[in-house]
Amino acid sequence: MAADWPSIPWVFLRHPNPRAAVASRSGAEYIVPVNLRRKEACVAQELLLEITVESLDSALAAERGGADRIELCAELVRGGLTPSVAAMRKLHEELEIPVFPIIRPRAGDFVYTDSEFAIMKRDISVVRDLGMDGVVLGILRADCSVDVERTRELVQWARPLEVTFHRAFDSTPDLLLALEDVIATGATRILTAGGATGAPQGAEVLRKLVNAARHRIVIMPGGGLDAANIAKIVADTKAREFHSGLGSVLPYGSSNLLRFETEIHAMKRHLKGKIS
Repeated sequence: MAADWPSIPWVFLRHPNPRAAVASRSGAEYIVPVNLRRKEACVAQELLLEITVESLDSALAAERGGADRIELCAELVRGGLTPSVAAMRKLHEELEIPVFPIIRPRAGDFVYTDSEFAIMKRDISVVRDLGMDGVVLGILRADCSVDVERTRELVQWARPLEVTFHRAFDSTPDLLLALEDVIATGATRILTAGGATGAPQGAEVLRKLVNAARHRIVIMPGGGLDAANIAKIVADTKAREFHSGLGSVLPYGSSNLLRFETEIHAMKRHLKGKIS
């Protein structure tokens, strides 16, 4: 059903949440996000910073620090899992910046069973009904290549939300081939360290991916980024969006929110100095 969205005439109705609208067709109604309050619509030329969090307090600290977008996860120590509905709803209510929950039903590899795939679709429906801004996901085949067919199905199911293909991308054996595969799914961006343990180590490959993408998809370097190295990553990769969980500066779940906020503010200061 979701695959039919592009060709269906929709009527958008008013919704009590100013960040959402109700899309209506043939008596059926769907809550979808509107972008009037999204910073990205106002700062198209600005270098964007996405921050990973697992709590409302850290999300608010990231927003105060100048983050442009939040990736919301549960259990970051396990690589990030799908957050609870309550956590998603609370962040959506409290934050002004976009929130993208990760859709990952379990830790481990990214080869999912049919039942796990069904759970992912259900969770995407929840995110869409909450009126959020996007989702983060990734599915691979047993040979670690991108599962184009099932990823495309999730991208279509998520519409009109944006979709980021996460660092499952770095597990693929041929990153340039994987780039073309992810583009074929219709995803909006790829979060990647260039196949390395972190973006600083993968900078050369990241530059190649940015060049190969040719504006067809956003390449978002992530992994090991902080205020000390982000300016160099900008210069080395020529990317326009960047991702950090600040795990190299503070352990996940740290209560030092002032340090978290200060580090994000410093990263944004470096990015603003690199606008071209």
